[in-house]
Amino acid sequence: DLRHINTNSDSEVLLNVLANELQKQGKLIPTEIEIFEAVKQVHKRVKGAYAVIAMITGYGVLAFRDPFGIRPACFGKRETEKGTEYMVASESVALDAAGFEIVRDIEPGEAVYIQNSGELHTQQCAESPRLNPCIFEHVYFARPDSMIDDISVYKARLRMGTTLAKKVLALRPDHDIDVVIPIPDTSRTSAMEMANELGVKYREGFIKNRYIGRTFIMPGQSQRKKSVRQKLNPIGPEFQGKNVMLVDDSIVRGTTCNEIIQMARDAGAKRVYFASAAPAVRYPNVYGIDMPAANELIAHERTEDEIAQLIGADWLVYQDLEDLVDAVKECNPGIEQFDCSVFDGHYVTGDIDADYLDRLERSRNDASKTEDESILEGEEQLSLHNAD
Repeated sequence: DLRHINTNSDSEVLLNVLANELQKQGKLIPTEIEIFEAVKQVHKRVKGAYAVIAMITGYGVLAFRDPFGIRPACFGKRETEKGTEYMVASESVALDAAGFEIVRDIEPGEAVYIQNSGELHTQQCAESPRLNPCIFEHVYFARPDSMIDDISVYKARLRMGTTLAKKVLALRPDHDIDVVIPIPDTSRTSAMEMANELGVKYREGFIKNRYIGRTFIMPGQSQRKKSVRQKLNPIGPEFQGKNVMLVDDSIVRGTTCNEIIQMARDAGAKRVYFASAAPAVRYPNVYGIDMPAANELIAHERTEDEIAQLIGADWLVYQDLEDLVDAVKECNPGIEQFDCSVFDGHYVTGDIDADYLDRLERSRNDASKTEDESILEGEEQLSLHNAD
């Protein structure tokens, strides 16, 4: 399209494709007709997951969702003295906080255009849309007070805890768990319901430092390990002499689990069991989440016993994928399929092959990130030298 790309950001690629398709409509003042036609062409050209909110300067706000609805997006409205105002967000909690009433989720492939005048236009812009939302949103990314595709994230996580407890009781009906402790924050809801179903105490055993970011996307194993210790601090009396069941939303690299289990032992736990509210993450994510290369996932080509040994747990239990899907789907039975690719390796867009995954692995593994960091550090030093 004769457009210069300045970064490695997929958002910049989307921006340029959309701008080019809008320019090709040939209208000095675009109407909703030209804007929706541009979105149609974006859907034809761009493959993957995206939920886009764009300002068309001087005219209005445009939002659209990929034809599979992998990433969430919704819109709401509120009445003011000046008329109706609209807002678009990836999660409903943003609308709640701003005092907007939720209208609905944006449909897969649909575009929403809000003119500066306040007039709302919507149109389906994809040829064969179907809703295949990312189930990992419910496992980890979304806030529990969100509604996504008519599904309460909180209730879905409660059910994850229920099914986890049932699996524990099926595998070990005479378990010796004294206390269930969540790894804050995402696993709290599931852990609380798991403890309730098991009939054991639920306790907050870790205090979280809120100024440390997400560890699983941090580059470098040593940095992730250091960050876990800085991020969480155990409350000793909750562990001393007890058989502890730790609950996390998922296990990605296993670095966090290993460090947390050791922290529990150092705090005096007699035995440390570990439960994941999600199934084993065995495949990389290709739909916008910087999840590592396959060979950096602890569950990749390993059994549960091998994983338990690597993270140092006395026992490890994973959620079954069928139970996870049922837990999330119960609020909206109309969803026929979720994107569960990180668990089952099935990529819903149908265009992911071994060559693509190989290229992805080379670009996302720790070695490549370390190399990129070294290059950036060298450029910074050169820049400082030139400035001097």
